[in-house]
Amino acid sequence: MSAQTRTGVPEGGGEETADGVTDAVQDGAGDSPASPAKGPGVAGGGAGATVGARIAGLMSGPFGRSLGLVIGLLVLCLIGVITAGDRFADFDNMMTILRLASVIGVISVGMTFVITGGGIDLSVGAIVALATVWATTVSTQTMAADIHWTVMVTTALAVGAGCGLVNGVLIAYGRMAPFIVTLAMLAGARGLAEVISGKKTQVIADRGLKDFFGGRVLGIPVLVIIFALVAAGGWVLLNRTAFGRRTLAVGGNPEAARLAGINVKRHTAMLYVLLGLACGVAAVMLMARTSAGTSTHGGFYELDAIAAVVIGGTLLSGGRGTIVGTVFGVLIFTTLTNVFTLNNLDSSTQAVAKGLIIVAAVLLQQRVAARNSTP
Repeated sequence: MSAQTRTGVPEGGGEETADGVTDAVQDGAGDSPASPAKGPGVAGGGAGATVGARIAGLMSGPFGRSLGLVIGLLVLCLIGVITAGDRFADFDNMMTILRLASVIGVISVGMTFVITGGGIDLSVGAIVALATVWATTVSTQTMAADIHWTVMVTTALAVGAGCGLVNGVLIAYGRMAPFIVTLAMLAGARGLAEVISGKKTQVIADRGLKDFFGGRVLGIPVLVIIFALVAAGGWVLLNRTAFGRRTLAVGGNPEAARLAGINVKRHTAMLYVLLGLACGVAAVMLMARTSAGTSTHGGFYELDAIAAVVIGGTLLSGGRGTIVGTVFGVLIFTTLTNVFTLNNLDSSTQAVAKGLIIVAAVLLQQRVAARNSTP
């Protein structure tokens, strides 16, 4: 039995494209002796059309979306240089932008998985606040002083993962809407953080945690390195593992994924646990940056994370996600905030600008989806 490709073309008959069609089929097997001779003008026109079609397909895919984000980021940087001069272009300011982007960036990576899987989470900011408070209570810090400062890290990670588990179980097995469940978690986690802390700031006494996470490696802040590692791990998980493929399948069509043998409920719950764990990591980073735990941490983090994910190109309806796009989305919003701050623009103007960018991104997604669905 001769080996064949999925399209029925023998192996070696042409390189398979992204659409599952070989180059030999696209060219109509024009090298066959029975094919009529082509004039040079026709052949040249056909080759030009093929190249043009490939370029158009490339620009409409992930590469084109990433290129657009890179251009947008470069335009923001150019505006920053023009309006703020050396204050923006300074190396320390660049590190400040990356350090500020790292916390929300880690959350956004986790949010990418949840949205790609067809869900949403409005409670990430409150989970971060609860994790910082629980990890900096007197009892936790006393235990950390007796054992090691990693006790606070473990506590924050456990609180984040636990909150994510509650969200995931209620959504997947309780058949409740993600919007309702995470909205309830937003209120509950924030309220619990206020009860535990008494609405007071809990200062971290142990220098070990602050020295480790607040340090630098080769001039690069440790927080930025953590963000880079989380983003790289998220990219591998989404694009190179069965977990990532299942996430895309569940977000694209849950019923089809179930029929294909995927445990949709369990996978959905795991996505929220993953996001909760990301919130725990972000809580540790925030504790190191502020040297405190408080119920006011994480304000509007859910909006910033969702905005970065949507700007990056992940579909709100699920089924398509991009970690690279999310990273660029985070950098765009953080750079925008930095430019506004250097030019003494108030937070209200920043909020309006972010809102307009989000609306523009969603409208662009709808336009692209409508164009792709048109035969």
